[in-house]
Amino acid sequence: MSLSIDSSSQVLENGYEHVELLSGNNDEHEGVMVNMEKPMDSKVFLTALRASISLWRKQGKRGVWIKLPIGLANLIESAVKEGFHYHHAEPDYLMLVHWISESTTSTIPANATHRVGIGAIVMNDKRELLVVQEKSGKLKGMGIWKIPTGVVDAGEDIFKAAVREVKEETNIDTEFVEILGFRQTHKSFFEKSDLLFLCMMRPLSFDVQKQELEIEAAKWMPFEEYTAQQIVEKPGFYKCITDICLAKVDGDYIGFSPRLVKSSFTDQLSYFYLNEQDSNSS
Repeated sequence: MSLSIDSSSQVLENGYEHVELLSGNNDEHEGVMVNMEKPMDSKVFLTALRASISLWRKQGKRGVWIKLPIGLANLIESAVKEGFHYHHAEPDYLMLVHWISESTTSTIPANATHRVGIGAIVMNDKRELLVVQEKSGKLKGMGIWKIPTGVVDAGEDIFKAAVREVKEETNIDTEFVEILGFRQTHKSFFEKSDLLFLCMMRPLSFDVQKQELEIEAAKWMPFEEYTAQQIVEKPGFYKCITDICLAKVDGDYIGFSPRLVKSSFTDQLSYFYLNEQDSNSS
């Protein structure tokens, strides 16, 4: 539970008499979260920040987070001069953080390290694979046919992202079946690591219409024709896709499907991916 810190508190020592402190909330890790909302002169902010840090140190606080909306960018320099550094940024705000404890080592968590993506295997009853050619990126102009891929949006479940991406790129409606596997790579988008989940999908419609913005071409391709591509025949990621696809279609490979679960500590719901068949038989 967050506890509000009174912004009208007075610090009467170290030259901060009658200074109005910054308003913040205690977090769960003995830190303080300050959400700046109202415009403030940078000099006034600097004085208030110094006084607030002095008080928070006496209270045993460890880290201080300052969330600055883009409209208060004038306060960034003052915060940085007091020891704050950038933690992460979103389109409408910048998050700054500073470890103020002088007796303990910083435990401030790093910003998110991974981006999550999906690859969608969609095969019809004619043993044709839904494939696309991209208009941009590394594969632009190479004539390579690949499965639809995309990035999971913030707050979006993996299986919903797979349905959305296939629809956006090809106009094909699909039903999520299961996750067949995933790949982890590093130093990808802005030096972040990358997780790509390979999803098996069941087509619900069949009339392909490519997305004009990102997709050069899209179609149903006989699976044997897809696997005959030089890049697919070579050992690597594309070969892994075909191998696991065959294991699913022609074998008894079982992937992971989502089960809705509730947190043990809150009422928050989430999805736990597991092998339903083997878990139910055990």
